[in-house]
Amino acid sequence: MFDLAREGATDELAAHIDAGVPVNLTDASGNTLVMLASYHGQAATVAALTQRGADPNRANDKGQTPLAGAVFKGTRDVVEALVAAGADPTLGAPSALEAARYFGQDELIGLLGG
Repeated sequence: MFDLAREGATDELAAHIDAGVPVNLTDASGNTLVMLASYHGQAATVAALTQRGADPNRANDKGQTPLAGAVFKGTRDVVEALVAAGADPTLGAPSALEAARYFGQDELIGLLGG
């Protein structure tokens, strides 16, 4: 499941979720499927997971959120998908908003409401 999220195998992953795989499944580091899809730039997969109830605000064991990961990677389409799903830019350590400010990503700061 985790590789499918990383690779953006949206249809296959969605089919597994629809068949009963927990949408907030985590790996040994607390990374959810939506975290892995976010970090690897898979906007369509992020959207499919959040539409199925994945928590866009769930932090991993290091306190990192999917939105902060997307900001770190600079993937606008993933940031947009997470914001549309209700991701909070002030959560996490560092938060997505803090990361955007640190990296001077003014365009993303605007998307985050900062």
